Amino acid sequence: MTLKLNIKNKFNVQLPADPVLENSRRQVKNACFSFVVPKRPSNPSLIHASPEMVDAIGLTSAMESKAFLDIFSGSELLPNTRPYAMCYGGHQFGNWAGQLGDGRAINLAEIEHQEKNWALQLKGAGETPYSRTADGLAVLRSSIREYLCSEAMFHLGVPTTRALSLVLSGDQVLRDVLYNGNPTFEKGAIVCRAAPSFLRFGNFEILAAQQDVKTLKKLADYTIQNHFAHLGSPSKEVYAKFFKEVTVKSMEMVIHWQRVGFVHGVMNTDNMSILGLTIDYGPYGWLEDYDHGWTPNTTDSTHKRYRYGTQPQIVLWNLLKLANALYPLIEEAEPLQSILAEYQAAVKVAYLEMMKSKLGLFTSDTEDHLFIEKLENVLQLSEIDMTIFFRKLAASNVSNTTDRLGTVSEAFYKAREIKGEIADAWKVWFSKYDQRLKKETKSTKERVAYMNSVNPKYVLRNYMAQLAIDAADKGDYSVLDDLFELLKNPYGEQPKNEKWFVKRPDWARNKIGCSMLSCSS
Repeated sequence: MTLKLNIKNKFNVQLPADPVLENSRRQVKNACFSFVVPKRPSNPSLIHASPEMVDAIGLTSAMESKAFLDIFSGSELLPNTRPYAMCYGGHQFGNWAGQLGDGRAINLAEIEHQEKNWALQLKGAGETPYSRTADGLAVLRSSIREYLCSEAMFHLGVPTTRALSLVLSGDQVLRDVLYNGNPTFEKGAIVCRAAPSFLRFGNFEILAAQQDVKTLKKLADYTIQNHFAHLGSPSKEVYAKFFKEVTVKSMEMVIHWQRVGFVHGVMNTDNMSILGLTIDYGPYGWLEDYDHGWTPNTTDSTHKRYRYGTQPQIVLWNLLKLANALYPLIEEAEPLQSILAEYQAAVKVAYLEMMKSKLGLFTSDTEDHLFIEKLENVLQLSEIDMTIFFRKLAASNVSNTTDRLGTVSEAFYKAREIKGEIADAWKVWFSKYDQRLKKETKSTKERVAYMNSVNPKYVLRNYMAQLAIDAADKGDYSVLDDLFELLKNPYGEQPKNEKWFVKRPDWARNKIGCSMLSCSS
């Protein structure tokens, strides 16, 4: 059986390729990608596939076939295709890292189905010219996290790449989870990711750093023509418009992150999608304790550059680096500076409106920014679960109780601490909340319904993913399947799944994979 896909390759047809065909680590010049073939796994088996994504690319009837497994494990190639790895650079933790590229990702092909375009990419399918000192492989642990989170984020309404399939390679992969000199062998796995494009800020940065304006222009023109065609034919003015759209999409993405409490953990410029999609799920986490200073990344634990509270500002910093990369095409700083200034103003407004939506506030008040600021201050006085707090806050509107603090008490990790000055601060805020609600014109029912549509009840907490990983290591994929189904409806009540609407358990507080994670996660 041959998979019947509507192949529409563009990236590796319209853009310059690395002329060197051997799969050796090297610096690549004057090219956007290198041709490379996935490593054939020893004994692949399909663990899971997303029915939605299988349907989205037109392969529903083939999901259980050997041909499906062969292609999405990297064992076989699609007919008339040439897989490739992208060349890009990036700023990592604030410093220019030079050439990076797809070190463990191999793009299989681009396809078109039902008037939508998808690039299909295997993560963990072997080394590429950009693998540096690594092996290009991935382990089951990190693959489950990426697979589950990609689809969970989509159903949360967050712009994201998608996940098509999860395959066990049958090989053992050596990994040092905590970078402490104690590597162990783990099960190898391969995720097939899908997105309209996997282009990153870094694709443009590397060409600008190499002063290869000719190839930079080709890449910008390609990107505009294939993903921003509504802007018109490429020109200096259109390049500026293109940058403007990237800023808007990036802002929308990060505001969604803040809304659901998602912390990316490694917001390097090579992990920033040019389409404003959440990309590269590594040491991510959900804000359980509402702490603006929290980061899930062990590598970032000292400086906390990528902590929850700074994510909107890091997007701005990353956009500045993209602006620098695009400058050779525009040759004027003012349009780029103006767009960045607009972002600075717009993100504050967007953040305020997002927080108001979480509180069920629709009207405007000149004191709203102070009201939100006071909430954030009181939320950080003690350890409180973000997801549970906002869902219980909506419930307190329904019950019309005078004891709002009691209604949200399940969100506190240490309820005994909520006394004295902390309890008084909460009572003051709740009093002001009640006063603020009197200015609203929508009914309580409408307000609560909206609050429950923006405040998820179920998110992929790290301990939940770890439970799926621990079971999968033993060959049990039932937890993985349960979570996959649960996270399709994150805003619904799901009475049968109340066991997942709980705070992080004590055993997970400091457990590897449940609190903080490394970049190998």
